[in-house]
Amino acid sequence: MKKEDIPQDDSALQKFTKEVVYATDTAGNYTTELSKGWEIKTTALDITWEDIEQRIEEAQKKVIANKASPILYFMELRLMDIGIVSAYTGFWKWRIKQHLKPSIFKTLSEKKLSKYAEAFNVSVQQLKTMKADEA
Repeated sequence: MKKEDIPQDDSALQKFTKEVVYATDTAGNYTTELSKGWEIKTTALDITWEDIEQRIEEAQKKVIANKASPILYFMELRLMDIGIVSAYTGFWKWRIKQHLKPSIFKTLSEKKLSKYAEAFNVSVQQLKTMKADEA
């Protein structure tokens, strides 16, 4: 691709990052240039974010319906899975699966809730009420 042909389409991440791409300059030598994005990647990214937002909304509905604990909501909000939460909290994966049950979550000690709150970067109160600053 020639330097002047590098796509500069608007993307959801353009305010945060640019992509380094290889291109040829006028002399035919390879060089690196920055790209804001390109339409195909932007479309794929938009679809992915829509899916993520839907998963967050579904998790929130499950918590409100008392079918899951707020841990599920914050896992979706922070783009974490059980393995990542386990690594941050030190809890076994099977234990986290138990904590996803509302009846078990309500019995958790402040110490355990604090570990979850720290992993999700919220206060214990925010964890209990599903209220994050950026949510």
